[in-house]
Amino acid sequence: MSDLDIRPAALEDIPDIVAMLADDPLGAQRESPDDLAPYTAAFERLDRDPNQLQAVAVREGRVVGTLQLTIIPGLSRRGSTRSIIEGVRVHADARGSGLGTQLIEWAIEESRRQGCQLVQLTSDASRTDARRFYERLGFEPSHVGFKMTI
Repeated sequence: MSDLDIRPAALEDIPDIVAMLADDPLGAQRESPDDLAPYTAAFERLDRDPNQLQAVAVREGRVVGTLQLTIIPGLSRRGSTRSIIEGVRVHADARGSGLGTQLIEWAIEESRRQGCQLVQLTSDASRTDARRFYERLGFEPSHVGFKMTI
């Protein structure tokens, strides 16, 4: 799959990213592809922050995957820097092609390049296929996560 380019997202990629975020049962309940204004504002905040990277996977000029990588310096673990992978999505017609693996491997390598000692991610408990996917890639279900909508 050498025809794949993973690069920082650009403003013009937002409609494709949002469409992928909305293209599953959970995303369909919380995303609004018809109103891109909040996504544009969020992208502009991300783009200004050197510890944030919204990446897209592009094949033949078409956005087919995305993820957000956050770099977090910290004091715990002897001053380790960690990364968090969020919002991983692969276009419906590219699922099962190995693209998800390529995206995660890219994020891990980028995390190493950024000096991270730990990579972490969360996945909704209802996404059993995603859990198997991440475990196959070497991630361990080591913590219980908590969220609060405010």
